[in-house]
Amino acid sequence: MTNNRLNPKVDEFLDEAKKWKEEYKTLRKIVLECELTEEFKWMNPCYTFEKKNIVLIHGFKEYCALLFPKGALLQDSHGVLIQQTKNVQGARQIRFTNVQGIVEKEDILKAYIYEAIEVEKNGLKVEAKKPEEFVIPEELQRKFDETPALKTAFEALTPGRQRAYILYFSTAKQSKTREARIEKHMENILNGKGLND
Repeated sequence: MTNNRLNPKVDEFLDEAKKWKEEYKTLRKIVLECELTEEFKWMNPCYTFEKKNIVLIHGFKEYCALLFPKGALLQDSHGVLIQQTKNVQGARQIRFTNVQGIVEKEDILKAYIYEAIEVEKNGLKVEAKKPEEFVIPEELQRKFDETPALKTAFEALTPGRQRAYILYFSTAKQSKTREARIEKHMENILNGKGLND
């Protein structure tokens, strides 16, 4: 690992890490041995090949992980990839709770990283679910029935915007919360805006 490949923003991230510091350092060393470019994106160390994201290092309360943005396209011959939630389409994680677990899987990690590089070299893409493949929350369907213009406006949104709304509305546990979210965003939908516009 040559020092000229180390990104100062990642150094700063590691210096400030309160949890998983040694695990992050171990993961960083392994990833950099795979000849990737170290960047800092989305507040996390990100490793790229020809400007394409291959793997990120990130941490959570219970674990730290290597995240493969196109992990769904990997063979996962060792059965270690985890889909973070049911709504995550392409990304997959390999989770760790200690340095020893990382060291024991070093060869597997490198094999997965090299496979992820091949996925990019071959231009493979994760096929995103179409909005119509998601279950429309019953509260949203009711609003569509009550306000046909809302349904028309919703269907005119880009597929990505439709997906974002469906997922956002669906993740609320209570019907009352789903209704409040829909009510709050109706005006944006009618104006052709996405969830984060």
